[in-house]
Amino acid sequence: MMTTPDVDTSENVLFGRSRKLDDTADELHALCRQLYPICRSITGPGVRETLEILSSHIPLEIHEVPTGSQIFDWTVPEEWCCKDAFIEDLDGNRLVDFNVNCLHVMGYSTAIDTQLERDQLEPHLHSLPDQPELVPYRTSYYEKNWGFCLSEQQRNSLGEGPFRVKIDSSHTAGSLTYGELLIEGKTKQEILISTHICHPSLANDNLSGISVATYLGRLLADSRTKLHYSVRIVFIPATVGAITWLARNRDLYDNIVGGLVLSGVGDSGPLTYKRSRRGDGVIDHTLPSEMSRLDVEHELRDYSPYGYDERQFCSLGPNLPVGCLMRTPFGEYPEYHTSGDNLDFISGEQLCETLFVVAAAVEYSQYVRTYINLEPNGEPQLGRRGLYAAIGGDNDQKTSQMALLWMLSFSDGKTSTHDIHARSGLPIVDLCAAADRLEDAELLSAVAAP
Repeated sequence: MMTTPDVDTSENVLFGRSRKLDDTADELHALCRQLYPICRSITGPGVRETLEILSSHIPLEIHEVPTGSQIFDWTVPEEWCCKDAFIEDLDGNRLVDFNVNCLHVMGYSTAIDTQLERDQLEPHLHSLPDQPELVPYRTSYYEKNWGFCLSEQQRNSLGEGPFRVKIDSSHTAGSLTYGELLIEGKTKQEILISTHICHPSLANDNLSGISVATYLGRLLADSRTKLHYSVRIVFIPATVGAITWLARNRDLYDNIVGGLVLSGVGDSGPLTYKRSRRGDGVIDHTLPSEMSRLDVEHELRDYSPYGYDERQFCSLGPNLPVGCLMRTPFGEYPEYHTSGDNLDFISGEQLCETLFVVAAAVEYSQYVRTYINLEPNGEPQLGRRGLYAAIGGDNDQKTSQMALLWMLSFSDGKTSTHDIHARSGLPIVDLCAAADRLEDAELLSAVAAP
């Protein structure tokens, strides 16, 4: 069950006809378990295998961007593949084994097959003296190097050698791969959801984000209600993947009205929302509002240029209103980027709560719109347009008529339905219904969201 079991899911269209939430929690965690053993990096077969699995849940469009492609100030790197890696003693006993945990090889390690003494091997070993039981996650994407990651306990028990050291890896001309799902709405304006897919065997960072984004895509694709804003969900390698997507989609910048990076959303901490740099996207408004409405424990943080891919989307060129949703923020839990971030560190219940909150915020966002009054000089004559009832007394009728008046009074081209809802106390659904009637009567005109 959710950690907030008193929430009435019937209020949420996306969840209102779904199965029990505990079933969804089990499925979210099961997807993480399925993806956990795969050796992922910013390129290569692990990314493709992951996207192939996700494609069995949602209809992803797969993009391949060739090695060497110029993406702003970056270049798509060579593709990396690791088939095996180990440190053996001379009797053939594997002391460190990639097949036991793919964190044991430093990401993007160059190939090596040689015999080394302990002092020769030592500079290529990475461990955590302060966390002696955990294996660190390390990479060397853009500098040719090789290395092994192991627990401090393993490191201390290696002995003096000599050792056989082998990394069966390759760097070849290939491509960077990412996946994309577009659920088209009534308008070309979009909400962008992004999650990174490059980390191997790290459950919270970021199988949690991958599973939540996948099931969000399922909910949206299965919804019987046509969305107002389109929703685009992208599964991309961190940093270079986000920059690649931005370089290839400059024509979409003006369409994006809000967005969210999902990462680290399965641990036991409260939800943490980091606002976009602009702070004016629809998700900047609706996600905090929905977390409060649903009485979900949460924290709000202002934007900073350090973090996940929100820093790419919010950079000055694109300037997209994309925030980041986490639980315990990255680097603030001891398991971060270590083997301690395993499947026991996340729970289906926490994943399900995150999914519920994000779905609620995306749904609420569909009603956040801005209009301008086309007859601003006094109240227009509503009666002759069939918008004002001749006989009063019905409460539902009063609500709909008050919604008409609020929309006329505050539709200045800047004030959104979210703002009018907060000030009037009227349901945002009723305000949007009133806006539709006024727009049909040519009294309001929709304004593109910022």
